[in-house]
Amino acid sequence: MASQDWVIDVDAHITEPGDVWTARLPERLRDRGPHLLRDATGRDVWHVADSTPMVPVGFTAVAGWPEPFPAGPRNMDEVPRAAWDAQARLDYLDSIGVWAQALYPNVAGFGNQQFLELKDPELMLACVRAYNDFLIEWCATDSRRLLAISATPFWDVEASVAEVRRCADLGHRGVLFTGEPQRYDLPYLGDEHWDPFWATVQELGLPISFHIGSGDFQSGFSAGRIKAHGVGATRVATSVQLFLDNGTQIVDLLMSGVLARFPTLQFVSVESGIGFIPFILDAADYAFDDGKVWLERPYFKMKPSDYFRRQVYGCWFFEDRTVPGVIDAVGADRLLFETDYPHPICLFGNVREKIEAGLAGQPSDVREQILWGNAARLYQVAQPDRVPAPA
Repeated sequence: MASQDWVIDVDAHITEPGDVWTARLPERLRDRGPHLLRDATGRDVWHVADSTPMVPVGFTAVAGWPEPFPAGPRNMDEVPRAAWDAQARLDYLDSIGVWAQALYPNVAGFGNQQFLELKDPELMLACVRAYNDFLIEWCATDSRRLLAISATPFWDVEASVAEVRRCADLGHRGVLFTGEPQRYDLPYLGDEHWDPFWATVQELGLPISFHIGSGDFQSGFSAGRIKAHGVGATRVATSVQLFLDNGTQIVDLLMSGVLARFPTLQFVSVESGIGFIPFILDAADYAFDDGKVWLERPYFKMKPSDYFRRQVYGCWFFEDRTVPGVIDAVGADRLLFETDYPHPICLFGNVREKIEAGLAGQPSDVREQILWGNAARLYQVAQPDRVPAPA
């Protein structure tokens, strides 16, 4: 069969069931780990240790909800089953012609940074391990199609190396990491502090994901902006800010020297869109030449855009008009497709329409690369054993 009949979705999320940590943490740590509580209004909200609230479950599963965000399901009873149940997710994927889907977290933040609030290194690491164990169990419903992306205890390099190796042995297909470690008083990406981690991930042949919101996620939702502009407009501005924050992280990565020192290591900018990529590459190349950066850092043997074309992927989902220009600028072999299901800005009810709008007029080999081939190689996805059912 032709693989392009199916699509690989490289970014979606699981609305974590309430027992992820209570069922998997060591008993002595269980009371201080994340737990789900239903408040007096009927809302299910994640809490930690001293009952500090983290995130309401409804915010993570609004696909199909009739009212605009921040409205959403109040509790797990109202959350769509496909958001948290693996078999229901597979049924949903069948309905939209998606063969495989890479999976990211919610409760711990999109870079796993929320666990820093626990302040206890033993508990923090145990929470990461418990989530990764849950994820591989969830994906075991059909591990050909449900692709686990492991969380990392990025605040501890040695623990991160050990966890990445453990997760690779379990069958995880990629690694989630923060694109802005300096926001947590950790060294910048290019510091040799991180070299054992980069070396391990490169050795294992796994891609590293910079998901939007892995740094400062909350700053856009300021009370002043909400008061002045309204909730809906603030959501728009914050969404665009998060996309562009990933653009800054990509440039920081390109200029960090990491790609030059680890030439087969692959990175993915997740949920950020792709329209800004030609601009940041042109801007980085121009400033690189103007500043003769290679004189200070002789390990740079290529321009920033060349390192991108060798080692970085962008994820497309909502854009229509910008896609052809990005394909021309960076090549179809550096682009992936995602839906972000079931988040507030996800594709839902329009997946195939968005695909056709963005790839209108593109030849079949380009469509196959973006919708299947690139992701299949990156995440080691085998050929499907059947054709998709008619929509």
